[in-house]
Amino acid sequence: MKIAIISDIHDNIRNLRNALMKAGDAEALVCCGDLCSPFIIKELGQGFEGPVHIVFGNNDGDTFRMLQASQKFTHLTLHGEFADLDLDGKRFAVNHFDNIGGALAKSNLYDVVCFGHNHNAEINRTGKTLVINPGEVFGGLSGKSTFALYDTATAEAELVTI
Repeated sequence: MKIAIISDIHDNIRNLRNALMKAGDAEALVCCGDLCSPFIIKELGQGFEGPVHIVFGNNDGDTFRMLQASQKFTHLTLHGEFADLDLDGKRFAVNHFDNIGGALAKSNLYDVVCFGHNHNAEINRTGKTLVINPGEVFGGLSGKSTFALYDTATAEAELVTI
């Protein structure tokens, strides 16, 4: 199973749409927060057909309207600030913050830990745990718009430039 992992959209619809097109054969989508506005929920719900798992970031202000928008999409789940997921037999921890992600990875409870927040794309290992920061969809802080693709069959991930 291929899983697309995105973060830090910051309302950039054009880059988000391009990311969703490039993630075409992914079967699930994980979003590590900072969507920013409720209209991004609609973009995710309409732009990706498989299960969509979202955690909130520090720039997601109108979570009430995000929740309202999410109720139109049965394949989209808002998990609050943390998600503990089983995706194709792999245990995922998802949150927005890099410092929390680092601590979760050190726990060795998860196969994969995903986070965003600092906009720095990186994939590495902490013990047996694969740590994925997909970078930013936004592209405005790092100058690069990226996301990650994880393959449960190989337990490997790659960064994709949008």
